[in-house]
Amino acid sequence: MHAESPSWEATDWPQILGLYEMLMLHDPGPVVRLNRAVALCHVAGPAAALEAVEPLTEALERYHLFHATRGELLRALGRKQGARAAWLAALELTSNPAERALLEDRLRSQR
Repeated sequence: MHAESPSWEATDWPQILGLYEMLMLHDPGPVVRLNRAVALCHVAGPAAALEAVEPLTEALERYHLFHATRGELLRALGRKQGARAAWLAALELTSNPAERALLEDRLRSQR
């Protein structure tokens, strides 16, 4: 869907959310649920997405993208300290230079 969209703003998030709903019928695993929450954020807002993400904490506590996503949702809700803690957790769990640079940029922007 992203590749077919002429721009980020024109992305059909409701359709992406619907596709994740169908995928969850076959694979309701925590990573699929996390990805669905990203689409949900664009359809229903960060509070709804965070509500969908929080139950995944135990299953995804060692997955850096869980913490990075949670940080973005908390930032969008104005919860800067929570966002910072989530990004620090994500930073500890990844060695990918590009991901580390993005997380470090997010942390610098929250000072």
